[in-house]
Amino acid sequence: MDGNATLHGLIGGVLIGLSATWLMATLGRIAGISGIIGNLITARPRGDSAWRFAFLLGLISGPALLLLLGGSLGNVAGFPGEVVGAPAGGVALMLVAGLLVGVGTGLGSGCTSGHGVCGLARLSPRSMVATVTFLGTAIVTVYLVRHVFGGGA
Repeated sequence: MDGNATLHGLIGGVLIGLSATWLMATLGRIAGISGIIGNLITARPRGDSAWRFAFLLGLISGPALLLLLGGSLGNVAGFPGEVVGAPAGGVALMLVAGLLVGVGTGLGSGCTSGHGVCGLARLSPRSMVATVTFLGTAIVTVYLVRHVFGGGA
């Protein structure tokens, strides 16, 4: 593994932890991205949109600032030199997958950031079950796509 990738992952993890801690310490809120976005869209509770918008703006502006300063996002595409490539399974599959993730976060009352970062840090039994469930599902899905159905991406 690339040493820079390891360092970038470490720095990113620390920043995620600090942002989740800051949000909990200052507003008493969980940094669950699906809940932040969902409640921003539905405007519940009223008057609670400013911090949600600022948090999401930070998620977007961080990588943008990194690129502006001459940094790299790494190769998140399928080919060297690309920053973001076409979806491996096509746009239709990506849309279906996105909808399924949305349904899953609704059914599970949270996502990887809410359960996996904040919930595990609070030793929440519900978050432990949720995290094991979505990680197990991801592992099985990748195995099936790559080795059973031959998707190889």
